[in-house]
Amino acid sequence: MALAPIAVTRAAEPKAHPADDRLQFGTVFTDHMFVMNYTDGRGWHDPRIVPYQPFSLDPATAVLHYAQAVFDGLKAYRGSDGVIRFFRATKHAERLNRSCQRLCIPALDPAMIVKSFHALVGLDQAWIPKKRGTALYMRPTVVATEPFLGVRPAKTYSYFLILSPVGSYYAEGINPVKILATDTYVRAVKGGTGDVKTAGNYAASIYAAEEAKKQGYTQVLWLDGVEHRYLDEVGTMNIMVKIGDEVITPPLSGSILPGVTRDSILTLCRDWGLKASERPISIDEVIGAARNGTLAEMWGTGTAAVVSPVGELGYKGERITINNGKTGPLTQKLYDAIVSIQYGEAPDPHGWMMPLETAS
Repeated sequence: MALAPIAVTRAAEPKAHPADDRLQFGTVFTDHMFVMNYTDGRGWHDPRIVPYQPFSLDPATAVLHYAQAVFDGLKAYRGSDGVIRFFRATKHAERLNRSCQRLCIPALDPAMIVKSFHALVGLDQAWIPKKRGTALYMRPTVVATEPFLGVRPAKTYSYFLILSPVGSYYAEGINPVKILATDTYVRAVKGGTGDVKTAGNYAASIYAAEEAKKQGYTQVLWLDGVEHRYLDEVGTMNIMVKIGDEVITPPLSGSILPGVTRDSILTLCRDWGLKASERPISIDEVIGAARNGTLAEMWGTGTAAVVSPVGELGYKGERITINNGKTGPLTQKLYDAIVSIQYGEAPDPHGWMMPLETAS
């Protein structure tokens, strides 16, 4: 079945573009946005691009009271060859629908999600920065829009896509960050919503993150919600460690997000013949490895930061320095490999990059 045509209304007054070397993360947005609506009995309809603008919501709108909201995040890159490419766009569209399913939000046609990426980025492509290390961040989101009070799935929804030219997610860039493992607060448990991108997950994580920042840490390393022993994920990233010759990351057991960058990193490690394990790993094992000298490296993975080395781990008042507080060789190699693929500078054997279509 052919996809519905996308109506386009152009902005009357285009905004000024920020300089590439002054970009922060998620503070500036492009001229346009993509919007599509869902109505019970009609399905998803009226795909359109309009000037970037506020939404008007009834005070009783369901998302404001019951947090029926999901989102995803991916990036478009302007390659060294001038070609604009998306990193694993289809995978992100699939994950958005998986999040929708968990929150009883009607699924979108994955082809229409990807078409929205091409249409909006194609229109606002002048916003894609040119400097290496920058990109156009893409935030597809679905929210419940029916005005009612009552705990049930809404009958109307809006899908929207907004774009933001970005630099590094962390002020440290590719330099090591400090993370604090907490056994006081809980992020998620198996059977909850920790393995999907819901707005409520992030709201619930803010308090612990602010407490960590007061102690000089960049992010929280969450432990499992039952025993408070096993590594879960960092606030905005999946976590990986290298102990001896083994790369280890927590398994997808229902409490952590199936990161697209996580999957990409594991693929690269296995391509290179490294032992890459998805298994439970306790904070005690990590601390023990640090003490006996086998904890070689630790890093986070995610769309926003790509690969972020961890130079210090805090736990129960102890501060553990990893790799002398420097970026480890494997962490750097992984970062360089992914970024080179993203900018079209290296072969793309797994077909991760999707070139922007010139016409949608």
